[in-house]
Amino acid sequence: MRHLTFALLVGATACRASLNAGTGAWTEPAEVEVFGQLPGSMSALDNPATPARIALGRMLYYETRLSSDSTVSCNSCHLLNAYGVEHRPVSLGVKGQLGSRNAPTVFNAAGHLAQFWDGRAPTVEEQAKGPILNPVEMGMPSGDAVTERLKALPGYRAAFAAAFPGEADPVTYDNVGRAIGAFERGLVTPSRWDAFLAGDTGALTPAEKRGLETFVALGCSACHRGTYVGGEMFQKAGLVEPWPEQGDPGRYAVTHRRGDRLVFKVPSLRNVERTAPYFHNGQVATLEEAVRRMARYQLGRELREAEVTSVVTWLKSLTGTIPQEYIAPPTRPEARVSRAIPAGAR
Repeated sequence: MRHLTFALLVGATACRASLNAGTGAWTEPAEVEVFGQLPGSMSALDNPATPARIALGRMLYYETRLSSDSTVSCNSCHLLNAYGVEHRPVSLGVKGQLGSRNAPTVFNAAGHLAQFWDGRAPTVEEQAKGPILNPVEMGMPSGDAVTERLKALPGYRAAFAAAFPGEADPVTYDNVGRAIGAFERGLVTPSRWDAFLAGDTGALTPAEKRGLETFVALGCSACHRGTYVGGEMFQKAGLVEPWPEQGDPGRYAVTHRRGDRLVFKVPSLRNVERTAPYFHNGQVATLEEAVRRMARYQLGRELREAEVTSVVTWLKSLTGTIPQEYIAPPTRPEARVSRAIPAGAR
């Protein structure tokens, strides 16, 4: 009930926004203050994003040797040149194993309240360490096995020393997470939507502005709000009508609270045009069907086709620009080593 009450209150406030009939001119710009402009980066005080740390994180993000059979990297499931997703319902891990949830985009994710669909990791630094040790995803047996493999490569020893100066043993598993996190905090995709929020009313077309009005009037911004148009709260899947798929317990698996069954992090809608398939199980292929499903199960509404089209038109304005130079695959340390490779690092 607390989720529904919150949604109705915020939705009622947001509905005051309107457009001048036939002009597409936004008449109450203060009403979009439930949203926010994208920052240039998402820095963390306890993990300074120095050039050396970002460079190391970029190498590790593309590093297949962080998986047990050297076939899977972070980029295998979160392709940076494809808006951070793989376009599969679930991803393939080591030995062709299938994951259990759709891999969400990493772009802009560092600004969210938590990571993973169930919010089990508070930061991207913590999140980065999870898949590496997951037996289905990257399959490494332990953090020590990871660092043993990295220490066998002189290039990585030097890169860690530069990224974490002054540390007696910089090649640690926590530092793997910190480096990848520092890199991911620069994965931001500003869009025309940000220009609009900055005051450029011409950044959106009249049809996109009408789509924004529809989105707000329906109450969608109750949950999909803030800088990331989502990503700042948890919500139950099937708030008004029961969600069709009941097998995934959601956040309940983390908290073991009955009220958290089928509760998931509200995904960001930035770049949503480019991140199909949708939802935690990746079972919805099109953005139009995702909008219909949200309206029915979260708001208790059957939308007209014109409403679906209008909302989707605005959502496409959230597609941002990928920082191509920042995501360019790096040269990774070569496998040649100056000493024998420990058995566990092969």
